[in-house]
This record gives sequence, C-alpha cells and structure tokens, in this order.
Amino acid sequence: MKALVDTATGRQSSSASIDRKSAPVFVLGCPRSGTTALYHMLLSAGNFAVYRAESHVFNILAPRFGHMRSLQDREELMQHWLRSKLFRVSGLDAEAIREKVIADCRNGGDFLRTVMEAIARHQGVERWADCTPEHLLYIPEIKREIPQALIIHIIRDGRDVALSYVKQGWTYPMPWDAREHLGVAGLYWEWIVRRGRQYGMSLGEHYREVRFEDLVSQPRETLARLSEFVGQDLDYDQIQRAGIGSVREPNSSFADELGAQFNPVARWKTKMTGEEVAGFERLCGGFLKELGYPLASAFLGQRDLRRWRMRTTYFAMFAGKQWSKTRTPLGKLVHMGPLQISR
Repeated sequence: MKALVDTATGRQSSSASIDRKSAPVFVLGCPRSGTTALYHMLLSAGNFAVYRAESHVFNILAPRFGHMRSLQDREELMQHWLRSKLFRVSGLDAEAIREKVIADCRNGGDFLRTVMEAIARHQGVERWADCTPEHLLYIPEIKREIPQALIIHIIRDGRDVALSYVKQGWTYPMPWDAREHLGVAGLYWEWIVRRGRQYGMSLGEHYREVRFEDLVSQPRETLARLSEFVGQDLDYDQIQRAGIGSVREPNSSFADELGAQFNPVARWKTKMTGEEVAGFERLCGGFLKELGYPLASAFLGQRDLRRWRMRTTYFAMFAGKQWSKTRTPLGKLVHMGPLQISR
C-alpha cells in the first residue's frame, strides 16, 4: 500500500509557492481515522503551537455566527467562545484576543489564524496546526481564507472506522435500517473521504494523503515522507520523547485493549462477524478496493436493490445536511456541544 500519495494532478493552487517551514498544517480526515494521533505527532515534533483541542471553526463557528461578517456576529461569537473549552486551553488573555478578533476578523479563516498565531507567539513557536476532522468538508474555504495552508488527509480502512463509530454510538440509521449501524457508518466514511479527495485534487502540491495503517506500522518512514511536505523534520525519536497526548496515550474507542499488544489496524478481522463483513463490503466494497484495501468477502459489485437504495438515500442525506448547514440560515442552528461552553 502506498503510504504517501501525491495528488499533483489537476489544477494547481493559485498560491503554488509557499514557505512550508512556517505554513499552517491541517490534519483532516473522516472522524476516527487517526487525525488526533497524527496531529499530536506534529505537536511533539516541536515548533508547532500546542493546542489540545479541535477548533471547529469552519464546521461550527463560521455557520453559527454568520461567518463573522458583521460586528454583531463577531461580538456574539466571542461571548460564546470565551466561555468554551476552546478558549480555556488556549492560554490567551481574554480581553486582548477579543479586541483583536472583533477588529480584524471577517471570516472563519481570519479567526482561526488570529487565534492560533496568538497562541504560537505566546508559546514562542513559529507555526500552528489544526485537526478538526470535519474540516475535510471545508477544504475550499480553508484554502480561500488561509492560502498558505497545507492539507494532510489521513485515510483509514473504513471497516475499522465503522467499528469505532458504532462503539462511540455515532451512527444514526433510518428506522427501517435499524440493524445497519456498521453499514451506515461505512457509507458516511465513503461519502466524506470521497468529498475530501475531490477537493484535495485541486490543490496540487499543497495536499497529501497518508494511510493510518502506514503511520502505525511504518511510523519512521511515513513521517520522513511527510517531513518534506510540511517543511520540517518530523523526527520519530523526538516525537516519542515529547509524547504529547495520544502519542503516549492512544485515543482509542477500544480502551480495554490498551497495553503492550495494542494494535488498531485491521481490528475488524476479529470484531466483525463474517455476516457483518459481507454486509459492509456489499455497501462499500467498491470504495475499499479503489483505495487498495483487500476485501474479505466475495464482493462482485452487486447491484441489488437494497444496496442501491441505501447508497442513494444516505449519500443524498449527507449531502443535503451539509448543503443546508453551509448554504441556508439553518447553519445558525448548528449544535455547539463540541465547544463545551460553560454557563
């Protein structure tokens, strides 16, 4: 399996020449694909601002607060953000950052850059990174508002992603698909990864893909290849010594497995029944094959009615929800639970 994919085909970014040594890095991917693990490796390598939170700027803050266009939007944003975990872990002075955001920010990219650059200055480092998984759906907005951004898309076997989703209780099948939790999780995995890859293809040398399985099984080699992309040595030994966050304590849905024998790769082989594997691969086997993941069942690209109905229905539902959130006033109603706002 190829560990690092250069998708330099397609149109080149309008800002093809950037200073990689100082550029912000976005570690994105379908949730439960290893974004936090790779993000904490970057932080452990040094010279990145240590911010132990997902920013949720493009997927929550921007739609919820009118993309920060008006003074009222920015004031309301700061009223909520300053009471959130996202501020509490920043180490910033509340009044100083409030004044800066209200005066200078006109969109989500401005806000994220302003906050993260302030954190970097406070910590005496030169650059910053972001690891909000759902920002994968906002790559065009990120590159438009933060042209210097480098995008790393981490991809994991959808069968393991689906297992983790079900373990977390994050799947919401339709009532008539109540037994299809793994399948619905797999369809979301396929939908968001496809969307992220489509966006990434337009970025040329500013976009890279890395496989979670390679990061686990060949960390030195994988990080060495990423070093050139981010313009900084990602020394594996230094990363292990610093051991920030999940580098030392894996962020796993299967905490009962943590220990010397912990292995998050191909967990589906022991956690899924043969029937579950066949059902999953019937729905998403084509995309698994496209990504180079071997199949365990006799998937032949069957075109049965149930498969067609589920793929059509759920892909349309995922796309419709995203469109409503980003293109209509319904974005104002986005759930802010991940911000952990105090009363």
